[in-house]
Amino acid sequence: MNLWVIVPAYNEAAGIEATLKALAEQDDRDFTLLVVDNASTDGTAEIARRHGVEVIVETRKGTGAASDTGMRHAIEHGATHLARTDADCLPRPDWVRNIRRAFGDGLEMVGGRLRPRTDEFPLKLWERRLIPFVIEVAATFGRFRPGNRDPRYRGPYVMMPGCSLAITADLYQRAGGFPRTAIEEVHEDRALVNRVRLLTSAYASRRDVVVFGSVRRLRAYGLVGTLAWYADHRHRPAVIDIR
Repeated sequence: MNLWVIVPAYNEAAGIEATLKALAEQDDRDFTLLVVDNASTDGTAEIARRHGVEVIVETRKGTGAASDTGMRHAIEHGATHLARTDADCLPRPDWVRNIRRAFGDGLEMVGGRLRPRTDEFPLKLWERRLIPFVIEVAATFGRFRPGNRDPRYRGPYVMMPGCSLAITADLYQRAGGFPRTAIEEVHEDRALVNRVRLLTSAYASRRDVVVFGSVRRLRAYGLVGTLAWYADHRHRPAVIDIR
């Protein structure tokens, strides 16, 4: 298994070192790390290179575009399996190991759990409990969302956050990859899941594939705004890229 981890990044100079550190501290280090600099205007790329990480550039702005560029670069360079996290996230130390186990169990696409980071802002007890609840609400909504229901799908809808997602290179190519879009246009992780569902039922979310994600969007949008954002972008904030 030739596993690559792809990290799309836009103006993450203030935080990407924490992500790189979390990946360096994985208890399974048998992977190649690639950062895709999405036309940052700060020192994101320089910081990643300083840590000895390969960096490529995607000038077309968008998480979908940057992620797809990284995935295809990895495949061209021999990757058989692909994982993605984001530059404001901290994969748990066993993240890679548990992804590898899931592939070994026969899955072709693996999703994980998203939990709130506690190092960015001091979280109150109710916030620590509320954020996972919000994610579960979003997952439940996804199962009933009309766009996720089609008789052609080979399995049920499963929410797989882009920051904790892995897929075989073969399935990624057969599914057409992430749509090359901006985050405000399409939820590219949801789009990829539904493309995969047309091809196979060998996908699942694993509770032990855990990433701790930034709560900055929740802080900026508020609870209602965040829920509306993830529900087909019904909330359209003036500032999308919260930094």
